[in-house]
Amino acid sequence: MPGRRTVLRGAALTPIAGIALTACAGSGGGGTPAKPTAPVELGAESEIAKGGAKLYREQNVVVSRAENGSLKAFSSICTHAGCAINKLQGATLSCPCHGSEFDAATGKVLQAPATVPLEELSVEAKGGKIIVGPGA
Repeated sequence: MPGRRTVLRGAALTPIAGIALTACAGSGGGGTPAKPTAPVELGAESEIAKGGAKLYREQNVVVSRAENGSLKAFSSICTHAGCAINKLQGATLSCPCHGSEFDAATGKVLQAPATVPLEELSVEAKGGKIIVGPGA
């Protein structure tokens, strides 16, 4: 039979586990789709330097520019548990839920638990603006 201390410890931890699961499950966009469903203007093309990247949190998109000037875009929804990635440091995207890391230039996984790369999105520069999504 479990002791009083064991029962109380288990009861105290149960709500915390539920909160963590809810936080992860609900952070995949909060009403924002995991990826644009129509072309979306993100901002000025000049915002992203060659070799750099920018995270557009509200649209769940990261855009990078290669040294040759070409653009790449990826969904910034973690492929592990669907959490919205909210941190870009250099070219590394970090998921707040379980610590997965991704390369913003390639979408490849740099650190588990994620094993699947980020989803690549269509992107183009048009009239000095970055447009991402279907038809871009």
